[in-house]
Amino acid sequence: MAATTQNKPGMVLDEATLIRDDFEKHYWKNIGKRILKDWRLYVMLVPLLLVFLFWRYMPMYELITAFKNSDTTVGVMERDFVGFQHFYNLMFGDASTGFWQAFRNTFVLSFYGLLFGFPMPIIIALFFNEIRSNALRSTLQVAVYLPKFVSLVVITSLTSMLLSGGSTLTGAQPGIVARALMSIGMVPQADAWVGMMSNPGYFRTIYQVTGIWETAGYGSIVYFAAIISISPTSYEAARIDGATKMAQIKHVVLPGILSTITIMLILEVGKLLTVGYEKVLLLYSTDVYSTADVVSTYVFRLAGIEAGAETNQSMGSAADLMNAVVSMLLVVGANTISRKASDTSLY
Repeated sequence: MAATTQNKPGMVLDEATLIRDDFEKHYWKNIGKRILKDWRLYVMLVPLLLVFLFWRYMPMYELITAFKNSDTTVGVMERDFVGFQHFYNLMFGDASTGFWQAFRNTFVLSFYGLLFGFPMPIIIALFFNEIRSNALRSTLQVAVYLPKFVSLVVITSLTSMLLSGGSTLTGAQPGIVARALMSIGMVPQADAWVGMMSNPGYFRTIYQVTGIWETAGYGSIVYFAAIISISPTSYEAARIDGATKMAQIKHVVLPGILSTITIMLILEVGKLLTVGYEKVLLLYSTDVYSTADVVSTYVFRLAGIEAGAETNQSMGSAADLMNAVVSMLLVVGANTISRKASDTSLY
C-alpha cells in the first residue's frame, strides 16, 4: 500500500503525487542541470543550428518577393504588392510552357529515381547481410560507399568523358562506354558519334544510372543497420520451420526492416519535386532542355545572372515556392496514408 502524508488539514497525499509535484516544481532546474552536465554536446550543436538559421530560415524572408515586383532600386518591403500575378503567369501566362516542362521533368526524374533507385540500397544491404566473411564484407562496403565521397564535379566530368562523342576531323573516338554500348547494339552508331550527352533521349537514363552508382551504397547503411538489429532467434525459428534463405528474407528480414523502409519511403516521396540543380546543371546543355530542365535549374535561369527581365526574380521565387508547397503536401499525404495503412509514420 502506497505511503501517505498529511499536506493540509483534511488532505492526504500519496507518495506518487508527492513525487510528481516535486518533479514539476523542479522541472526546469533539472533541465538546467542536465544541460550543464553535457554542455560539450550542446556546444557541438551550435554550428548545425547556425547552418539552419542562415541557410534555411533566414532565406525564407525572400519568399515575399514572389508576391511583389522586382524593382531592385528599393528594398523588398518597399516594393509594390502584386498578389498572385507571378503564380498566374507561371501556370497560365507566357512563362507557363517553360515552367510546366520543368515541373514535368522534375517529377519524372524523381519518380524514376524512386522506382529504380529506392530499392537498390535495400538489395545491397540484403547482399551484405549474407556475406559471412567480415573482411570481404568490409572491403565491399568501402568500395560501394566511396562514390558518395567523390566530388559531384568529378562524377559529372567522368560521365561526360565516358559518353562523349567522336570527331572524324580530329580523329577522336567516342568515349569508352559509348563505344561499348555501340558495339553491343544498345546505342546506334550515329548517337555514339554525336555524343550521348547531347541527346535528350538518353539524359534521364544517364542521370539515374550515375545517381544509383553514387548513392546506393551509402544509402544501404541505414538498412544494413536495421537488418543486423533483428534478433538471431528469429532466424533460428525460421530455420527450424524449414525456411529457405529466400523465405527467411521474405518472412524475417523484410518484415523486420519494414518500419525503416516506410520512413525512408515517406522522406523520398517528399523529395519528388526537389531535384537539386547542381548535378543537372553540370550534365545538361541547351540540346537536352526538353528532358533535363528541372524546376531548380529553371529558377536558376529566371533569378540568376542569365535572366534579363527584372520581374524574373519574383517569378523565380514564385516557382520555387510552388515547388516547396507541393513537396510539403506530398510528405503530409504520404505520412497520412502510411499512418492509416501500417501505423508507421514520421509524426
